[in-house]
Amino acid sequence: MTERLRGWQLPAAALLLGALSVFGFAPFDLFPLPLLTLAGLIWLWGRYQTLRHAALLGFAFGLGYFGTGVSWVYISLHTYGAMPLPLAALATVLFCVFLALFPAAVGALQHLLRRAGIWRFVLVIPALWMLSEWVRGWIFTGFPWLAVGYSQAPLSPLAGFAPLLGVYGVSLLLVLSAAALALWRVRVGLVVATFWLVGFGLQHIHWTHPIGAPVSVSLLQGNISQDMKWDADKTVATLRDYRSMVEASKARLIILPETALPLFLDEVPTSYLDDLAQRARANGGDVLVGVPEQFADGRYYNSMKSFGSAPTQTYRKFHLVPFGEYIPLKSVFGFIVTVLHIPLSDFARGAAYQQPMQVAGQHVAVNICYEDVFGEEIIHQLPRATILVNVSNDAWFGDSAAPWQHRQISQMRALETGRPMLRATNTGVTAVIDPRGRVVQQLPLFTRATLNAEVQGYAGSTPFTHWGNRAALLLSGLLLATGAWLQRRPR
Repeated sequence: MTERLRGWQLPAAALLLGALSVFGFAPFDLFPLPLLTLAGLIWLWGRYQTLRHAALLGFAFGLGYFGTGVSWVYISLHTYGAMPLPLAALATVLFCVFLALFPAAVGALQHLLRRAGIWRFVLVIPALWMLSEWVRGWIFTGFPWLAVGYSQAPLSPLAGFAPLLGVYGVSLLLVLSAAALALWRVRVGLVVATFWLVGFGLQHIHWTHPIGAPVSVSLLQGNISQDMKWDADKTVATLRDYRSMVEASKARLIILPETALPLFLDEVPTSYLDDLAQRARANGGDVLVGVPEQFADGRYYNSMKSFGSAPTQTYRKFHLVPFGEYIPLKSVFGFIVTVLHIPLSDFARGAAYQQPMQVAGQHVAVNICYEDVFGEEIIHQLPRATILVNVSNDAWFGDSAAPWQHRQISQMRALETGRPMLRATNTGVTAVIDPRGRVVQQLPLFTRATLNAEVQGYAGSTPFTHWGNRAALLLSGLLLATGAWLQRRPR
């Protein structure tokens, strides 16, 4: 078969494999598909023994993967950021090209260890792939979106490893499984099949336990379109809509989305906040409100504030989105502010270690929008937190796969921590996710509605809560070191 793949057909095949991989993620949820597509890529790597081909095939796979999986960036830049179409298209392409360099690097580095023989497949490639995802998760503040481990949440048996090794560990085992499939060796296949059986067993272990009585919650989805959200003429209507939704709730914990109130906190009428707090107190609980804060020195924060029975508490977003919420290297990239029409595009950063809010009888670990992509930061508020809350405004991505991919990321955070995750979003996906990563309830996209549910708080710790990514990194390092040793061993 490989003899029939010549010239441009090789990278074209890898490009197609990368694009198909995206259908393993939400909203399609064909979780076995990345196993097959990665096996196809590894199979190609095993048959073309030049560094240039190895890097090119990895790059082509990455271009198909990210070009299909994160093309919604264009919607943010052009449709809602008002960047001219040619510039938005160019920026999206360059972004995907940058991301494609990571699988290209895997291809090149695994080729350098080709003398390790069969162990290159089952040791080197899985380790390098996991390390490339980990590096992508922090370099230039990080973009770990579409780590292949997310595709396994929550249905795949490999998801059982999430409470131990986190999403990167799941990625490692998935690529290892794909390598075994590409090799088609019975002994290797039996070992990998054991991993899947162990993962299935791990899915039935309860790492955390219920604590206290369930709490009634209302998650508000205001469905304010992004092109109207910061329109001054719509502000009064937005405030009125959210107040009516709060007043209609009987829940102890009411949660509004990220920046639900399109004003700085000091611009919101005191009587308005008093009305929200009064309804929360009448319900015997609290309301969490997304509202930006501004200080006298000019700093402003993307914040969540609590009002109601408990003293007012604040969570300020720590992990900001480059160019969306802050401008890195402002002396170089400051001109982008004049190109993009993104309101509040230079937030200040909140503290790295913030305590959970004590509201409605629960300890609530709040994270805002993009922050729940960083699992090792979420555990900063654990094990004290009993419930995780993600508030977001995914209206920036329109009717694309992004909101569903984001929900799946939240499902992985629930699996890793053994905590329920509550998602209150502007346009969706607003959902209640249980500690096993399963969606218990959710609202349709682009509807104005309130999701009412009873949610149980949880206590205790998963191994990932203690180890973070260290266990997966250690495992990956051991595999890579063994592969390097086998590379140097005399034939």
